[in-house]
Amino acid sequence: MTSDPNASPFVLQPPNPLLIVISGPSGVGKDSVLEKMKSRGLPFHFVITATTRAARPDEKDGVDYFFLSQDEFARMIDEGELLEYAVVYQDYKGIPKSQVRQALASGKNVIMRVDVQGAETVRKLAKDALLIFLTPQNEDELINRLTNRNTEDTESLNLRIATTRQEYNKIGLFDYIVVNKDEELSEAVDMIEAIIKAEQHRVHQRVVNL
Repeated sequence: MTSDPNASPFVLQPPNPLLIVISGPSGVGKDSVLEKMKSRGLPFHFVITATTRAARPDEKDGVDYFFLSQDEFARMIDEGELLEYAVVYQDYKGIPKSQVRQALASGKNVIMRVDVQGAETVRKLAKDALLIFLTPQNEDELINRLTNRNTEDTESLNLRIATTRQEYNKIGLFDYIVVNKDEELSEAVDMIEAIIKAEQHRVHQRVVNL
């Protein structure tokens, strides 16, 4: 809430827009959480990530990701058009800066999905970003999800599992942890919505500057 010394103490100012980062290890359900939030018609701006990896059969360009060539992605890096970017399993992923700034300027809460490395970069750029770490109940549950996706060979799967173990060392960067249990997606989304509502009722509001 912005402060105005001349405003009546009985007139509440609208809350500041939040930059909400949904992160966590590969296979934890970040995409599923965002899709569930979208299906509820929440008045947020959902950031679309740019990536150089190939689209999976059920993914659409401009909806799930912006699927770019290596050259297109390199141009965005050179021209400073990305809020953050990283190499993830030999492919680039990044957040276009302009869409985040425009959405925040319009007063909308902005929600983005990034890996843990990306969340660390966002924290450095915007200390008041709201970082939420999504996790399964346990490691066995995560391994089962990764295995059942059938999108990686054994070597790639083992790399993802090893990376996940390292990512849990970064939990201290985050503000909240939300458990996304198997078959209980709605419960995880309910918790994230409750966190956002609570943050919008803080006396000392987060102020995001990019």
